[in-house]
Amino acid sequence: MLPERDEAESLADDLEAEGLSDVRVVREALAGEDDSEAHEWAVYVRTPSDPAYAVRFEALAAVHDGWYDPDPHG
Repeated sequence: MLPERDEAESLADDLEAEGLSDVRVVREALAGEDDSEAHEWAVYVRTPSDPAYAVRFEALAAVHDGWYDPDPHG
């Protein structure tokens, strides 16, 4: 999750340029928040089951003041 849409879109573009497919930017509400200002931007990426992706995405999220959710639907 990232606080700014421009950052999320830029990151998604970079990931697609690297050859990752099924990359999309969506707006997500924070748990328990009804205010639209509390919504963050998420970059969803479908990847193979490989722990290296988790390490990389955690680092990318930290650089962009966001966070990584390895199981967003769980």
